[in-house]
Amino acid sequence: MSELDSLLHKAIALVQKAHTIVALTGAGISTPSGIPDFRSPHSGLWEQANPMEVASIYGFKHDPRPFYQWLYPLAQTVLNAQPNAAHLALAHMEQAGALSCVVTQNIDLLHQKAGSQTVYEVHGHMRDFTCMDCNQIVHADLVTPRFLETGDVPLCLSCGGVLKPNVVLFGEVLPLRVLQQAQYETAVCDLMLVAGSSLEVSPVNELPWQAKRQGSRLIIVNLDETHLDHVADVVIHADVVEILPQLAAAVKARD
Repeated sequence: MSELDSLLHKAIALVQKAHTIVALTGAGISTPSGIPDFRSPHSGLWEQANPMEVASIYGFKHDPRPFYQWLYPLAQTVLNAQPNAAHLALAHMEQAGALSCVVTQNIDLLHQKAGSQTVYEVHGHMRDFTCMDCNQIVHADLVTPRFLETGDVPLCLSCGGVLKPNVVLFGEVLPLRVLQQAQYETAVCDLMLVAGSSLEVSPVNELPWQAKRQGSRLIIVNLDETHLDHVADVVIHADVVEILPQLAAAVKARD
């Protein structure tokens, strides 16, 4: 038996014994769908732009044009992206009653497209925009097509103010209710499955610590090492699209 097979066997055993599983996902679960992550050398989004210039709330309020210039090619990619086998595996685990929710750092809506019902988007989403002046919320269907056609900064039809997508920029606080719900789900689970996250962004990277402190098991599936590998029960450095479907199959098999 190879080392990977041995680790997978251990992970399957934990999944089959668990009563309540919470999945925590990051950019690595969506890269197989063609969405670039933020930190990978040469291909990461922050290799091509200074995040504090293009993706901070301070920069956005000063001049939203650099943000939208940076977002333009990414928005088309996200819009065209489809769920991959890892997204579908988590949806199947939820449908089987083993997975209580997905806590995701991603804004791409691929978990919902895959069929996941309970998804906590701790870094926001691209479903709608908010006017920076009058606070009116506008659905993305009324904004995105024109933005993709022109590349211009979207403006509020009511007051002419700048529209901002409801994603969390640097310098903004996370949506409190969403974060609190993610913390509650973590508190009541007996297994956390981290999939495709480098666990570098606070405060979401504290959730696995919270799970371990309460006695829950922890599985990390990520191509690269994380700073929490040493506390996890099982660490698999492999592609999520290879591993998660096998864990989902183990959930189905236990039924």
